[in-house]
Amino acid sequence: MAYGTLRAFLKALEKDGDLRRIRVEVDPYLEVGEITDRVNKAGGPALLFENVKGSSMPLAMNVFGTDRRMLKALGLSSYGEISDKIAGLLKPELPQGFTGLREAFGKLGSVAHIPPKKVSSAPCQEVVLKGDDVDLGTIPALHTWPDDGGAFYNLGLTHTKDPDTGVRNLGLYRLQRHDKRTIGMHWQIHKDSRNHYQVAARRGERLPVAIAFGCPPAVTYASTAPLPGDIDEYLFAGFVQGKRVEMVDCKTVPLQVPAEAEVVLEGWLEPGVMRDEGPFGDHTGFYTPMEPFPALTIDCVTMRKDPLLQSIVVGRPPTEDGPLGKATERFFLPLLKIIVPDIVDYDLPEAGGFHNCAIVSIDKKYPKHAQKVMHAIWGAHMMSLTKLIVVVDADCDVHDYQEVAWRAFGNVDYARDLTVVEGPVDHLDHASYQQFWGGKAGIDATRKLPEEGYTRDGGWPEMVASDPATAERVTRRWKEYGLR
Repeated sequence: MAYGTLRAFLKALEKDGDLRRIRVEVDPYLEVGEITDRVNKAGGPALLFENVKGSSMPLAMNVFGTDRRMLKALGLSSYGEISDKIAGLLKPELPQGFTGLREAFGKLGSVAHIPPKKVSSAPCQEVVLKGDDVDLGTIPALHTWPDDGGAFYNLGLTHTKDPDTGVRNLGLYRLQRHDKRTIGMHWQIHKDSRNHYQVAARRGERLPVAIAFGCPPAVTYASTAPLPGDIDEYLFAGFVQGKRVEMVDCKTVPLQVPAEAEVVLEGWLEPGVMRDEGPFGDHTGFYTPMEPFPALTIDCVTMRKDPLLQSIVVGRPPTEDGPLGKATERFFLPLLKIIVPDIVDYDLPEAGGFHNCAIVSIDKKYPKHAQKVMHAIWGAHMMSLTKLIVVVDADCDVHDYQEVAWRAFGNVDYARDLTVVEGPVDHLDHASYQQFWGGKAGIDATRKLPEEGYTRDGGWPEMVASDPATAERVTRRWKEYGLR
């Protein structure tokens, strides 16, 4: 079972020797980011900075920085445990399309132990500060890269709800600290919380917002998961961690937050109140430019008596985004197969920012099967943002990039096997020549069929492979050869 609190997980990591306490004073301006980035890229431990300049709060970093820690946080021995569990719930019938996806999550909701549970009191409200007592300067925010536009909270779990339907959303967005009571909400064009804000603004209403820090690991993970807008992230978090998430009513806004959070910010967004936000060194590895985004006034801060904060460093991969993205890739394979049942397996390389590139294997059955799969992926929820799709045969391990490169570099006639289209791209995509849409490509690296126009004598050639009997004999005699 997953850890129920961040601090319980940190304690377990320290017991395992996988957490280091940094007791000397460190500066959240560049220094924390530089330390964390070096440790993460070296595959090092989680970090607990106990003496952050300007704040009395310890700061936990690189908590999910390896697959081992990510799995441990969720109480798993492999990512397949969750994907197999999801797949089992979807059988024997596999519903089709987006309606089927919602029906599938409805089945998850029928599992009695996973819906969130409301409680009347919570550790996250042991201390309550309101009005002029609020000072965000006491809560450590990171200025990670030299040209960042200020200090940012990178792991604040943002809660909103649809003004029309009342359906809540939990999302993870960067948050720029403008001053002691104001935060910039970087809500990208495709995000549900942005839609909630726009609905409220059209109605001339304020939008309540609550931001929770230091949440239970399964909740933090769920905030990153690309769920359809009408699926409750807390339902999914309960499913992942194997028990209900306890929620408590906020003090000043009509929202609920995790009872075991460390710090919670509450406030209202006034219609049309915008401030310039950024630049920010983002997970793309480049700075995203300054743009106007909604500015949230914080009216109330609640916290534990001895709170700690959790944040992450994003930038050029690899970063802590890697294990979070890998968890999503594995967990959502059964659900992606609902929409595109042709898929055998897929891989979203961290070097592609996960959403920019997808390597997909299929059991090819007919001409242009690969192209059919490409277009299906471009129509599948947030997979629509994928810029490059490489389709390979089922006998190719999509997680072996050397094998994939061999197929894609050598199995392709780019005059015939390259599909180029235009469509939506990520808000942060700097490569498109205009914002929000651009060019995409699909590479058909599968074996080509005569019906696809491959009519050379003998048809598509066979791959070289060892003689099975000889390979078995060599394996059996390997020690005799004196080789390691």
